[in-house]
Formats: sequence, C-alpha cells, structure tokens
Amino acid sequence: MATPTPPLTPRMQTPTTMSPLGSPRSKKSTATVMPEITLEQPSSKNKTPGSKSTKLFRRVRSAFRSLPIMSPMCKLPMGGTRLHENHVHGGTRVTGTLFGYRKTRVNLAIQENPRSLPILLLELAIPTGKLLQDLGVGLVRIALECEKKPSEKTKIVDEPIWALYCNGKKSGYGVKREPTEEDLVVMQMLHAVSMGAGVLPVTSGGGGGGQQEGDLTYMRAHFERVVGSRDSETYYMMNPDGNSGPELSIFFVRV
Repeated sequence: MATPTPPLTPRMQTPTTMSPLGSPRSKKSTATVMPEITLEQPSSKNKTPGSKSTKLFRRVRSAFRSLPIMSPMCKLPMGGTRLHENHVHGGTRVTGTLFGYRKTRVNLAIQENPRSLPILLLELAIPTGKLLQDLGVGLVRIALECEKKPSEKTKIVDEPIWALYCNGKKSGYGVKREPTEEDLVVMQMLHAVSMGAGVLPVTSGGGGGGQQEGDLTYMRAHFERVVGSRDSETYYMMNPDGNSGPELSIFFVRV
C-alpha cells in the first residue's frame, strides 16, 4: 500500500511576495524584513525655546535679510544670490534628496545631514523622470505658493499644501507629508551618500502602482536654505564645481 504524501507544512503553504521596497514578505504575515533605521533625530527637535532676546535677534536678522542688496551694476554676477566658494550669503547648508519611481510623483526630502531623519518631506505633482530630465538640460525653478492669511503663525514650510509652478508653468500641487516606513528605508540606504545620483533596485509591490514602476531613482546634493521672511524661504541646490551640472531652486512663498 502506497504511503500517503505528508501534508505541506505551514511554511511551504505560505507564498512569499515582495514588499514595496523589495524585502521578502509573507501574504499571511504583516512582519516585513526591513533594514534597521539608525537615522538620528534632527538637532532642531532637541532645542528648547529661545529667550526673548534670541527671538528679537532672529526677527531683526530676518528683516535685514529681506532688504535688497545694493551692488555696483558691473559686479552683479549672473544668478545674483550666489557668492564665491559655492555658498549663498546667509544660507544654512542642508542635504536634499529627490527620489521616486520614474513614472510616479517625485519626492523631496530635506535633512540636516545624510544621517539624520528628514525635517521636511514633500510630494510634488511632477513625474520623477521628467524632473530629472529637465535638470539634465538646464536650470529648474520650482515655486510653491500658498495663501497668506491675517495673523499667520504657521511656519511656511509647515503649510500642508501649495500651488506648484515649475519654470513659470502651473504644474499641480505640492503636499507636505510625514515620512513613511518606505521613505525612511530609502534614507537609511543612502545614509552614507553625501551627493550623487543613481537607482535603487527595489520593487513597489503594493498600492496603485503595482510592480511596474521600475527602479527607484534618486539624486542627492547639498542645498543652501535661505529664510527671507516669515512668508518666504528658498532652497538652492549647490553644484560641486559651482558652475556646470544640474541646478535647482525651490521657492516657498505666501501670497
């Protein structure tokens, strides 16, 4: 008499799929194998509120920065805001990362440094591939505008949604959102990269895009953050050589 075939074990019966960022995941289990997130908290999260004198100094400095800079006509450089040594006067250096699947909306993450958690994460209504293609051709100017309200106390980068203009053309909206687990995995994978561009061989397995979006593309560079006033803030992407290569400026404005 033939020996009956033993039943499959639970492990053999459970099919394995890929998580949104390419990690094996069981359909019957919510546990996902992800790299350990070792990104540090931004220093701004650990600071205590400043004294009245500090706040007054910041207000005076902000008002001073909003004044026009008068220079002799013959000495004005092209671009106006840039000074020597690839640095913007009054700017604070941060790390900016553009990333996303080529046919989906591009994301912009701003960090104090590559090893810290994002302090700002935007989703822009521009396909990732289109934006990176435009950056390879010439200068790109993105303006994010929101309505100015009386007695506004919200920081401009804390606004939830902006009208988006790319090189003067209306291009939908920009939305601020909290980092997802997948966003943090991308930042963790790039924690040793200070600047550069490439692709991450990951697969999107869920959501509306399915598994047809291809590799995740990224570009990382140093940005200079300049606060003009409480209603304007700008991020300038800095090129390593100061001249050639892609260049991007992002303007936040209340109007």
